[in-house]
Amino acid sequence: MTLRTPKAARQDPRRRLPAVGALCDDPIARPLKARYGAAALTRAVRAVLAEARTRLAIDPDVLPSTGVLLEAVETRLAEGVRETLFPVINATGVVIHTNLGRAPLAPEAMAAAAAAAGYANLELDLDTGRRSSRQAHLDPLIAEMTGAEAGMAVNNCAGAVLLALAAVAEGAPVIVSRGELVEIGGGFRIPDVVAQSGSRLVEVGTTNRTHLRDYEKALADHPEARVILRTHPSNFRISGFTSAPSLESLAHFAHAHGLLLIEDLGGGALVDLSPYGIPDEPTVQSSLRAGVDLVLFSGDKLLGGPQAGLAAGRRALVDQLEAHPLARALRLDKLSVAALAATLRLYRPPSDPFQRIPVLRLLAQHAETLTARAKDLRARVEGLADLEAEIIETEGYAGGGALPMRALPGRALALSCRRLSAEDLAFRLRTGSVRVLGRIEQDRVLIDLRTVDDAEVPALAEAISAAAAGEMSDLSRRYPEVPPSLV
Repeated sequence: MTLRTPKAARQDPRRRLPAVGALCDDPIARPLKARYGAAALTRAVRAVLAEARTRLAIDPDVLPSTGVLLEAVETRLAEGVRETLFPVINATGVVIHTNLGRAPLAPEAMAAAAAAAGYANLELDLDTGRRSSRQAHLDPLIAEMTGAEAGMAVNNCAGAVLLALAAVAEGAPVIVSRGELVEIGGGFRIPDVVAQSGSRLVEVGTTNRTHLRDYEKALADHPEARVILRTHPSNFRISGFTSAPSLESLAHFAHAHGLLLIEDLGGGALVDLSPYGIPDEPTVQSSLRAGVDLVLFSGDKLLGGPQAGLAAGRRALVDQLEAHPLARALRLDKLSVAALAATLRLYRPPSDPFQRIPVLRLLAQHAETLTARAKDLRARVEGLADLEAEIIETEGYAGGGALPMRALPGRALALSCRRLSAEDLAFRLRTGSVRVLGRIEQDRVLIDLRTVDDAEVPALAEAISAAAAGEMSDLSRRYPEVPPSLV
């Protein structure tokens, strides 16, 4: 008995597409197999055929030829091996931009990372010829710059919090105010970090008001508790009817009851920012002076270095962290060690960190400097056909979970093009040969000059000229159905 294929199936154009093996064995595909390998070719063919089936389900009248399919395969293979991480000009006005890698490194930090890229004495004492710790490059510097007894660094601040609780609390309850149960970012929350450390969270107080008597009651209910964790609200603010113990009184309470006080400070400022219009941001040194036993902070926020989580405090506690098994899982690589050490050295007097460290320099700029930069850029793009450029006052932010409520007054060049929407212009700026990230407000692309270096202005002007006058990128032509996303 012969089974007949249903008429609807026979007419399904998707069945007329070539098989994976047939495309891979096509003579046109042989150079692709030689260049990229059989496995990569097969993966690309499967992906292209899947896309073709999806399109045929929508429009059954457009059946791609073998040549068209293999051209798409070649494009996919070429894109698979191209670079995906590019330098960009940050014209968003957000200084510590998480999506753009947070803190731009100082030239000294970049040079140190480049020098360590080959073989380096990461864990070798050159005097004795014996193995040492990578923390030996950072411990004395962190201690020197913060006034702590000792210091160490891991791969990020969330990792430092996790390591500190795992090593110091050792499974005992950790007391935290409800007003400090923050989400650090990317879905990582303080309750989750406490749980992953092996400890049990004990919440005290309310969202807006916590008193020392709340800690007393928690300790009476949980006498086995070892740690009070204080989280600085670096990425949010609660205002109005609020109350919380001062850091000094909380440290005194903790020590009087045999507890340790650990602070997740977040931003990691090592200098006073108030002379530059940024008040109320505590420094690591002030927390240690207040009696905190262990301060945890980021390396790539207000400190201005590479991604890292630093711990500064009592020697015995830092030694506990370094000896814990998690320390190896969270350790810094050699490039970050080198860049962080170089950044910390820039805080040594007589060096002025506000001149030497890019993040601090960008935050401390005066309006006159930004206005002059905006005028320079406007002069370079004036006269371009269909482009209008206006200097406007604007507000930027530190970003990266630092100084969330502190707007930074600045200047921006507001761009509009008669032939393009703001979204199209922003897309062209993002995908040009010089990639520029701005932001869109009131149907104009704002080029915020706070985060643009003077040396970048000529290249930025050329990028604006090309975006306003040039053709759409290859990506836009290849995938016209994909609309450019917002900045």
